[in-house]
Formats: sequence, structure tokens, C-alpha cells
Amino acid sequence: MATMKAVRFHTYGSSDVLIYEDAPKPEPTAGEVLVKVHATSVNPIDWKIRAGHMKGFREYPLPFILGWDVSGVIESVGSGVTAFKPGHEVYGRPDAARNGAYAEYIAVKESELVPKPRSLDHIHSAAIPLAGLTAWQALFDTAGLTAGQKVLVHAAAGGVGHLAIQFAKIKNLYVAGTASGRNQEYLKQLGCDLPINYQTTRFEDVVHDFDAVIESMGGDVRSRSWKVLKKGGILVALIGPPPSEEDSKSHGVRATIIWGQMDAAQLTEIGLLADSGRVKPEIAAVFPLRDAAKAHEMSETEHVRGKIVLQVV
Repeated sequence: MATMKAVRFHTYGSSDVLIYEDAPKPEPTAGEVLVKVHATSVNPIDWKIRAGHMKGFREYPLPFILGWDVSGVIESVGSGVTAFKPGHEVYGRPDAARNGAYAEYIAVKESELVPKPRSLDHIHSAAIPLAGLTAWQALFDTAGLTAGQKVLVHAAAGGVGHLAIQFAKIKNLYVAGTASGRNQEYLKQLGCDLPINYQTTRFEDVVHDFDAVIESMGGDVRSRSWKVLKKGGILVALIGPPPSEEDSKSHGVRATIIWGQMDAAQLTEIGLLADSGRVKPEIAAVFPLRDAAKAHEMSETEHVRGKIVLQVV
């Protein structure tokens, strides 16, 4: 059996359960392609799965390979594949239920990939799919925001947040964003209309009658977010547990939780925006694949500007 290098975990636990080792090299089946992975990124969901926090929601077959972003080059194609040929540069968001992209190769459904942005290298491209699709779908598919409306983005300098601000400004929304003091200038550079330093200012004191809140914090931040919405507004949660229906009704607003799904048309559009210079993914750090544990430890601080990327090639 052909093998490849991958980072897997055989048991749930802290970052030291991530092992850089030989693993079976996948083969593409009908409708799939084999991608030689150049880069993948670390998302907070990765370490939450690794730590066992998601066991009640989905069971993962162990040993398991994480990684829901991929940027790389088509190595080979399965039967029935028409969109791609070996040598094509692609990026995408693989199915989270299957082994992911913390590996030299990944077998991916043809529908989970689109051409990589031409202007970006693999490292920057790998930072986009899951965070970018989550931000796009939260703002436009779920909240249904249009020009002139107002949105509060929490963790605005983070992986989803920094892309959400850029998308919102492209669509002419008014954006408030929460971040630490060190990221206030960065939020201004992104075009944020009302940067809020959560270390010195309670956001609910300065944000009122907004159409939507994009919320990835839970807990106290979520409970304080209800009061900034106008009647009929919406809170879009990006982490569990789902928002309380009782809370939303008592405030006269709507609430839901989403998990960014692959959408080829949307990811293609985001890539074109990147190629036009209007969307710029921020890279906090790049680690070699073998140092995935260190990347997880950095992500777990929850004070990362932009995205952490694992470089495979």
C-alpha cells in the first residue's frame, strides 16, 4: 500500500496527540480527484475536534486526519471527472466527515474544489475556504444583508472576522467590529466603520439598532449581543451550542447557527475578489506540517489575527 506523510490523532486529547507519521495514501474514486496538498489551514474547529469537544455531534473514525481547507495541485482524477486535469491548481473546502488536508495528499470530490486564485500563493489561498465561506454565508445567505444595513462582527480580526469585514464593505454595509486594543488599527485598515476595543469598551454601550450580529464567542458575549439588535434583526452564531430560541423571542429578534458549507460559485467569487485586490487574507503564522501541534497551541490562545497555515510543500 502506498503511503504519505500526514498528521493524525489516534485518541482525543491535548495537542501532543497529533502525530506526524506515515498514513495510507488515498486513491480517488469516481467523481473524485487526488490533490497534492501544498497548504492547509488551522481552524478553531480543528482543535475542538481533537480535544473531543465535538464527540456528541459527530463521531470521527480514529486515527483521523484534520483539515477543512486545501490549496494544491491535481495529481490524478477518478472516473467521471470533467472539470479538472492533473496539474490544475485548485483550492476548496473538503467534506469535514472524511480525512482532511493535514497530509501530503487528499482525495476530494470534484464539487469541493474550484480554481485557485491566480494572484495568491498556496499559503494565502489555503487561508480562505472555510473562513471565507462561513463569513459570506453568515452575512448574505443567512442574515440576508444588503447595502446600507448594519452588522456587528465579533472577533473581527480573527479568521472569519477579518474576511467578513472585507466582504461587508464590498457590499456597502456599515460594520462595527470587536477586537483587542492591538488590533484596532488593523480593523481600520480593513475598512471597519466602528472598531471597538473590547478591553476598554462594552460593545453594547456603543452599538444600537443593528440589523445583524455575527457571533463566534458564545457565553457572555452572546448574551450581551441580543440588546444591540433592532426588532426583527438576526444573530448568526458560528459556534455551539445553538442560540436560545427563548432569548431571541424575548428580544423580538431571530437567531440561528451555521457551519460554512462548500459552495463552488461563492468560493469562485471570493477568489475573483482576491484577484482584484479587494480581499486580502491575513496570515498570522506559517508552520511546517510536522509542527501542527504548535499551530494548534497558537490557535487555542484565541488571540490570532487572521489565519494560521500549515505548509505541506
